[in-house]
Amino acid sequence: MKQQIDAYLNHLAVERGFSGNTIMAYRNDLYSLQKHLESDGPSDWRRVTPDHLADFVLVLQEKGYSETTRARKTAAVRSFFAFLVDDRTIENSPAVELSSPKIGRSLPTALTEDEVVRLLDAPMAVDTPESRRDKAMLELLYATGMRVTELVSLKVADVNLSGGFVRCIGKGNKERLIPFHEQAIDALEFYIEEGRESFLGRRQKEQALFLNRRGEQLTRQGFWLILKEYARKAGIASPVTPHTLRHSFATHMLRGGASLRQVQEFLGHASIASTQIYTHLTDDHMREQFEEAHPRGR
Repeated sequence: MKQQIDAYLNHLAVERGFSGNTIMAYRNDLYSLQKHLESDGPSDWRRVTPDHLADFVLVLQEKGYSETTRARKTAAVRSFFAFLVDDRTIENSPAVELSSPKIGRSLPTALTEDEVVRLLDAPMAVDTPESRRDKAMLELLYATGMRVTELVSLKVADVNLSGGFVRCIGKGNKERLIPFHEQAIDALEFYIEEGRESFLGRRQKEQALFLNRRGEQLTRQGFWLILKEYARKAGIASPVTPHTLRHSFATHMLRGGASLRQVQEFLGHASIASTQIYTHLTDDHMREQFEEAHPRGR
């Protein structure tokens, strides 16, 4: 994979006359994509799909890269795959519809409470070990607001069902304890007692909480695909990503009366400024309620 990246960088230098600084930035961007794919995906550019690239962009967001940096990295990815098409390495670019963050203050998208209910209930249309696992994952993600990387990294020992809390290791290796509600406890208990064992096979010593069919820790990309399918089954028209549930958790908590400081601690934000973006959404909700209730607002 590195060979194609180096060929592209040479193309930028020789044929397009890019500056050394720009080429170095593109090199770092594409090497980080290569590293991401090799750790959690294909090792051949011909096998890369739009979902692989969307997962890469999601990881950049989780790592806290600025919108400007993510936009540049996205542009580098799109340009690289266009080069691979021109070079006939691949037939079609998987990056054609890869969205780039808009530069400026972006507001998170949250699901409505009705959409969340439909999404969380979607796995139980059938009763299989996979549906029990998926129900537990969705319930826990919405109950805690964890990042998807934190969710799939959980060990069985990190969940305290009797106490109703989960031990989460976030950015900077910082630990936080997040409480979760009875419905999430029930879903997790059902999965651990009635579903997880069927995935283990010979891997009885596996400590990861959420497993794939091979008995290995479920990946971010694996969860992304699962979530997309349930969003489709739930009839949710807007795009749903793992971060959507995190945003929905924060928004619904604030609308329900939780303090900004509490939500900051649950989300694991180092600065409360990162959490304050949600106040705009709750202000909009308050205005809607005011206009519905006030005689002159109707």
